[in-house]
Amino acid sequence: MSKEYAESKIKDALKLCNGNIGLARQHIVALAQEETFLLKALVRPHLEGIVSYQVERVASGRAEREEKHPELPSPKIDDDFGMKLLRAAVSQDVKVFGRDSMRQPRKRKVASKQHIEAIHKMASSRRQQDKQE
Repeated sequence: MSKEYAESKIKDALKLCNGNIGLARQHIVALAQEETFLLKALVRPHLEGIVSYQVERVASGRAEREEKHPELPSPKIDDDFGMKLLRAAVSQDVKVFGRDSMRQPRKRKVASKQHIEAIHKMASSRRQQDKQE
């Protein structure tokens, strides 16, 4: 009965919120804070996992460590991160992860005279074949 009750409340919330999942979630959370029966219906399938986690947390001493250091300083957020990322994406001299090398990148070499002559010869022979056909 409780599973069906929770599902019916979720369906009602989705209808009420025109299918918007985020708003439906918020609505269900608000309802669950008011209705103990709904809260129990939502939590029942996950109760064993929740209890197991909390028991392990207390038994390992992690709960005491969290109490001693309730708020760790948040890392500094770089406001310019997005622009730096875009600049790196369009830059020509960017090191690629896993392909970093200690030496300078090689510049393109000029094709040798022999190589250029071979390409011209192949192209001219191709033109002659096209004219014959």
